[in-house]
Amino acid sequence: MDYLNRAQAPFSRELWRLIDDAAVAAAREVLTGRRFLQVEGPFGVGLTAIEVGEDDFCRQVAEDEAGAVIGQAISVPMLRKSFKLSIRRLEAAESLGQPLNLAPVEGAAEAVARREEEFVYYGQPDFHLAGLLTAKGRGDVKLHDWTQSAQAPLDDLIKAATALDQAGFFGPYALVLEPALYNALFRRYEGTDMLQLSHIRRLCERGVLKAPIKGGALIDPRTGPLLVGQDLRTGYAGQDGIHYQLFVSESLVLRVDEPGAICTLTLGK
Repeated sequence: MDYLNRAQAPFSRELWRLIDDAAVAAAREVLTGRRFLQVEGPFGVGLTAIEVGEDDFCRQVAEDEAGAVIGQAISVPMLRKSFKLSIRRLEAAESLGQPLNLAPVEGAAEAVARREEEFVYYGQPDFHLAGLLTAKGRGDVKLHDWTQSAQAPLDDLIKAATALDQAGFFGPYALVLEPALYNALFRRYEGTDMLQLSHIRRLCERGVLKAPIKGGALIDPRTGPLLVGQDLRTGYAGQDGIHYQLFVSESLVLRVDEPGAICTLTLGK
């Protein structure tokens, strides 16, 4: 099934390669969840829902009635962003060898990647999708003011790591932080050449990442996998005589199996 409609586009294989490479490279610069979570798939565009939890009776069964065993499932969102490329400029690139501006491809891929990050960290409560920062059953540590003490970041992270240890999750850990907290770690310890970031990386062996979130989280990746239906792909929608109309799309969902493997770091007031 050519659901991406690529065969209908009057593009050479080399042009499709340039478009695909630009989309993947742009998305990779934005994505952080995929750097530490287990990624499974792609399973195909037909993956529209996954089962979660355990099957169970929907209610207590009376002696004279049949029981009903029901499972639980969550939807797999499809993310999509349209963009346009000039017919004239593509022709100039292919026929005359002129440089091709792929900024529209990159912008669309970045938009899809930002939406993926939102699903990974915050989920979609209206559709019962949990995120790393919203999953029920996660731990939480209130942060001190990292600008007031060089020791505060490490103290807070040791507290979070201890909470994960007590929950049975011993790492290796990944640390995700909002930009202000991440940037604060580039201070040096007084009297030394060591950056706080370098020190904290010893605790967070799966990486210390700047993410589009509020606060932060210390995470044992065993919390659950990121399940990919269709990985990031570009497709063709048509043309209007001036522009070729294309799109970037993907489908995926985070399955939070172990919310106790997450300890959020909440900014205090």
